[in-house]
Amino acid sequence: MNKFLLLLLTIFTFSSCQFSENIYINEDGSGKMEFSFDGSELMLMAGDKMTEGSGEKEVDSTFKFKELFNEKKDSISKLTTEEQEKLKALENFSMHMFMSAEKKKMKFELFTDFKNANELKDMFTALNSASNLQGKKGAKLNDPNNPFSSMANGGNTELKYSFDKGVFKRSVKVKNQELQKQTADSLGSAAMMFANSKYKLNYHFPRKIKSVSKEGALFSEDRKSVTIEYGLMEYMKDPEIMNLEVILED
Repeated sequence: MNKFLLLLLTIFTFSSCQFSENIYINEDGSGKMEFSFDGSELMLMAGDKMTEGSGEKEVDSTFKFKELFNEKKDSISKLTTEEQEKLKALENFSMHMFMSAEKKKMKFELFTDFKNANELKDMFTALNSASNLQGKKGAKLNDPNNPFSSMANGGNTELKYSFDKGVFKRSVKVKNQELQKQTADSLGSAAMMFANSKYKLNYHFPRKIKSVSKEGALFSEDRKSVTIEYGLMEYMKDPEIMNLEVILED
């Protein structure tokens, strides 16, 4: 499990992938959130090396973060109270990994159920917080070598979700614009690697959508789902472009 977690963090730093943020909301405000990315391009380049050491040519595994935290309880006890609280908030997250050297496919899905959209956690917070358990190998906040590090809560952005009276909001706030600019300017080769990567928002609602605050949104046939696609580097440079408001019909 630790090997796969470290592999996941490596992919974030060195590979061009396709990312999707999927949210399914029920009428009572409960639902499911899933963050997924397709790393098949890396599998095409690395081949058998990606499954090396696992004893299998294909890996299809699902685990709960709570299980990982139990394995790392001694390390967790040495963290600050604040860091322990961050990890505790992630106990309900699970991860599914699929890697096949033969099929040249790689996909990771990080998901959780929620009772209220206001409880939704930033998936980048989950990955960065869990990576702290890797010690010196873990991800660092606002690391220019890892463009995702500033996107986690505790980094330079704050991401919140809400769903109230038929209005869904995805709100991103950049805490320090100058730091954000410095991070974007420091991406270097990472900017080239992620140049063709996309970040998709796929949101599904219990009623028809009346309006969306972004142009270019694509709706499902029943108009209960919406998809908006961004260039990943657009998000890296200006996370606030993904601020979104969706208003449902009465």
